[in-house]
Amino acid sequence: MQVLVRENNVDQALRVLKKKMQREGIFREMKARQAYEKPSEKRAREKAEAIRRTRKAARKQLQREGLLPAPKKKVIERAPRPGS
Repeated sequence: MQVLVRENNVDQALRVLKKKMQREGIFREMKARQAYEKPSEKRAREKAEAIRRTRKAARKQLQREGLLPAPKKKVIERAPRPGS
C-alpha cells in the first residue's frame, strides 16, 4: 500500500493511509490475530457476519425496487483550497 506525501503534509498522508487500511480491513484482521479465537467464537462471528451481509443485500434490493427510501446522502462542505 502506498500513499504520497504532498507538500510535506504528513498528517494528511497519515489520514489517507488510515482510511485505506480501514477500507481494506487491515485493522480488523490485526485485532483478530492478536489473540486466539475459539472455534465456537469464530462460528458465532462468521454467522453474525453472514446475517449482516444478507440483511444489507436485502435492504439494497428493496431500495432498488423502490419499496424502501434510499438513505439520505451526507453533505460535506469543504473550504476552498488555497491557490484555487
